[in-house]
Amino acid sequence: MIFFSREWLLDDTPANRRQAVWGRRYRLWLSLRSNPLAMAGLLVVTVMLLLALFAPWLTPFDPGVQHLENRLAAPSAAHWLGTDELGRDVWTRIIYGGRTTLGMVIAVVLLTAPLGLLIGCIAGYAGGFIDKALMRLTDIFLAFPRLILALAFVAALKPGVESAILAIALTSWPPYARLARAETLQFRHSDFIAASRLTGASPLRIILRHIMPLCVPSLIVRVTLDMSSIIITAASLGFLGMGAQPPSPEWGTMIATARRFLFSEWWVPLMPCIAIFLTSLAFNFLGDGLRDVLDPKER
Repeated sequence: MIFFSREWLLDDTPANRRQAVWGRRYRLWLSLRSNPLAMAGLLVVTVMLLLALFAPWLTPFDPGVQHLENRLAAPSAAHWLGTDELGRDVWTRIIYGGRTTLGMVIAVVLLTAPLGLLIGCIAGYAGGFIDKALMRLTDIFLAFPRLILALAFVAALKPGVESAILAIALTSWPPYARLARAETLQFRHSDFIAASRLTGASPLRIILRHIMPLCVPSLIVRVTLDMSSIIITAASLGFLGMGAQPPSPEWGTMIATARRFLFSEWWVPLMPCIAIFLTSLAFNFLGDGLRDVLDPKER
């Protein structure tokens, strides 16, 4: 389509807003594409998401069906990554476990990112007592290690995926609030904010329509970099028996049930460890690339 040709996207004098927006997006993509580590991270994350999404069509086995006659079988053509102590296919449980682990990560991000963004923008724009009260609340959450606080929340509720998501979400929003507040303090006294006040815009409208969109790029970078820690926290809760419960194919739970085979049937606990490592590393690479592209201070 001629309107989306390379020349149209890279035109230095865009004819309209649509062309300017798409041109900026295309330049950001070109900058990201020039970073090999970021592209490697994007590739791994995409592959993991596709494997989790299409898991039923990628394996003939059921992740929960036991085949005791074939327990602890070594990797082979029939079972690419071997079988576990109950004869379940490890490859099948890895890709189905991606649904649980990555689903938990996505749910946590959808809960915490908007909450932290809103709290931080309100605190930075309002100032005074509201700012101090919200930031002291943030400091209270930041004073505790994330995993310890998440364990306390799960213990107060009950072990399970839903409790783990809620616990991780309750402990993950403070860094986003701090970041949004710092960004808001830079924009609070800008001319366009003063112009919005003169037109009669309410504080809530200014925060939602003008300040929050400006904080989104930095928030995207922070969220991407935090994905790895959220994955590790979710897997840690599963490993400690406070997250997903057996026989759920969750990566942390798989490691917990198979750790006694580490020095004999090594493939059973090692494969979910590799999945956690690769996914966490990929999110870190992608986050570093996005920081270079989206953060104006890095350009």
